[in-house]
Amino acid sequence: MTLQRRLMLTFAAFTLGVAALFGLFAMAFTYSVEDRFIEQLLQREATRLRAEHARHGRWQAAAADMRLPMPMQVHESAATLPADVAAALADEPRRTEIAGTQGRHYHLMPLVRQGQPPWLLAEVSSQLIVRPMRGELLQWLAGWGLAVVALAGLLGWLLARRVSRPLAQLSEHMRAARPQALPRLPGGAPGDEIGDMTRSLDALLERTRDFIEREQAFSRDASHELRTPLAVLRIGLDRLQPQADDAQRRELLPLQTAVRLMEQTVATLLMLAREPAAAPVAPTPILPLVEDWVLAHAAALDARALRIDCRLAPADALALPAPVLQLVLASLLANALTQGQAGGCIEIDWQRGSLSLRNPGAGDTGGSGLGLGIVQRLLAQHGGRLAFEQAGGQTEVRIDLKGNA
Repeated sequence: MTLQRRLMLTFAAFTLGVAALFGLFAMAFTYSVEDRFIEQLLQREATRLRAEHARHGRWQAAAADMRLPMPMQVHESAATLPADVAAALADEPRRTEIAGTQGRHYHLMPLVRQGQPPWLLAEVSSQLIVRPMRGELLQWLAGWGLAVVALAGLLGWLLARRVSRPLAQLSEHMRAARPQALPRLPGGAPGDEIGDMTRSLDALLERTRDFIEREQAFSRDASHELRTPLAVLRIGLDRLQPQADDAQRRELLPLQTAVRLMEQTVATLLMLAREPAAAPVAPTPILPLVEDWVLAHAAALDARALRIDCRLAPADALALPAPVLQLVLASLLANALTQGQAGGCIEIDWQRGSLSLRNPGAGDTGGSGLGLGIVQRLLAQHGGRLAFEQAGGQTEVRIDLKGNA
């Protein structure tokens, strides 16, 4: 249930409870006032009768005064009481108000001692005001109660809407936020708790945004600074290659491999520092990139007597930018080249939309290329993941992409 609906229902339920409570108070008050009025009339007549009894020694009949709004009678014995009154007194001798039969209603007041004769009895059904109009009074109270509840519900809805709107806007901004492009949140009014929370979140996002920008700027600057000396090293090694003998070429080969891997690392850091494109990426064929890598590392493969068993079709492709896929493949193949067993076979296969590489050996999740941790981050940036599996002396690495066919 939404916050807006909870607030509205809370207002309505509270108002309904208050209206019902005050309705009960109102009904109790009207009954109490009515009973008090009748008791005062009985008390006044009882005082007169006691005074007459003190003077004459006997109980006189109640006064037949036209100013009294109801007839009263003195009963010196329970035998003279109406049957319904006598039956009620037999069960509860101290009762002073009795609902009789045929719509009659009695008020009873003892003249000497509580629960014993004589009694002053008044039949007050003609004087009751609340009981005949009780249904109308309840309808009136219910109507006004429902009107007040409806008004409270409307006020609760308006207040809940006003309170929850900033929260809804904040939720929309946070839902649309991306780590690479953190939003600026709208600030509320000063002194507003939601506004204070929004400003605190905005300050946190600002610090996070600055941190990300510093990290990206550092990665870009460091990568650019490293590219030039690496290029100089690679060119120098390539120039030495034709002039070297076989022994020297074997010594140069690890250096050339290390330089290429460092260049791949620099290129990957640059890619990680960039924000990935929001638009869908066209699938990149895998086979040409594998062929390029094999040609570039033919000497290293021969040195370790490693074979490549490529089971890819020309149509097999991954939904990754070509530079990203090239770097990922280069890192995985370099890891298989350096960590796999010499004289083995690197198998490259395409199964159900996933690219897998298998090679004999225990493997190394750190790798000697970019490092598979960096590859995982690069794939995660584009909605992919890297899975590892070791069984039967073989290591399998699989690339899975969301929505890849």
